[in-house]
Amino acid sequence: MSIKLKIKKGDLVKVMSGEAKGETGKVISINRENNRVLVEGVNKVKKHTKPNAKHPNGGIVEQEATLHISNLMLMDGAGKASRIGRKVDEKSNKLVRFYKSTGEVVK
Repeated sequence: MSIKLKIKKGDLVKVMSGEAKGETGKVISINRENNRVLVEGVNKVKKHTKPNAKHPNGGIVEQEATLHISNLMLMDGAGKASRIGRKVDEKSNKLVRFYKSTGEVVK
């Protein structure tokens, strides 16, 4: 059973706990099965690779690792981390996300 996630691909998020605490970045991908998120430029790890077409000499490559979705918060327009809620929009009658701190709808 999968839960409704409040963070989507392309959102600007802030890391709230762990080694990368305080860093911000854009969501690249989401793994819904494990509730893990790949954030651009955050939680860098070093991976040892064999020689291949992309890296002919092999070596140590630095890349992003996933973070658990519970460690992230969405950034609002003012650059602050905010909790997210969902409500039905009066005009379009669709379910929209909104910032709980300001009440503003997430674009």
